[in-house]
Amino acid sequence: MALRNAILAVLLDTEASGYDLAKYFDASVANFWTSTPQQIYRELEKMEAQGLVSARVIPQERRPNKRLFSLTEAGRAELHGFTARRPKPLAYRDELLVQVQSLEAGDAEAVRRAVRDKQEAAETKLKRYERLRDRILAGRTEADFLATADRVGPYLTLARGIAFEQENIRWCEFALEVFDRRTGHD
Repeated sequence: MALRNAILAVLLDTEASGYDLAKYFDASVANFWTSTPQQIYRELEKMEAQGLVSARVIPQERRPNKRLFSLTEAGRAELHGFTARRPKPLAYRDELLVQVQSLEAGDAEAVRRAVRDKQEAAETKLKRYERLRDRILAGRTEADFLATADRVGPYLTLARGIAFEQENIRWCEFALEVFDRRTGHD
């Protein structure tokens, strides 16, 4: 998947500046796609040149003018074409898992700290995702939301991010229990 597809998907909901897109990526899309603000701005320029997005300028006082991007018909067609293709298989690389695999030959305490750090990061992300879910549901049950929402795709990807972080936490707890039993660590 190219960054452009993730940007097109975000622009389905609203027009946005590069800054807005970077914030949105960090807050919600990060559970399945990460990007730096610089990458987003570069990609927006390319996409505008290719006619996939259009920009309108909002004059601002005391700050540079803001450019708000929106999908064009060509951008919608590009996104439609992307959704019709079979996704590439996930290539998963996790340096921490290589460290855990090498536990007995390495610095077990450093690996234990790295697993604990991963657990804390997953807990932080999970809380952020749960807050976002609560905002999306706005007091409705999940069933009510799914039955009445205009778009459910963002909610489904958020649900995947929540499940992923829950599993990360569960695995970290399991790994730390095993480490502790083997080392007598508390």
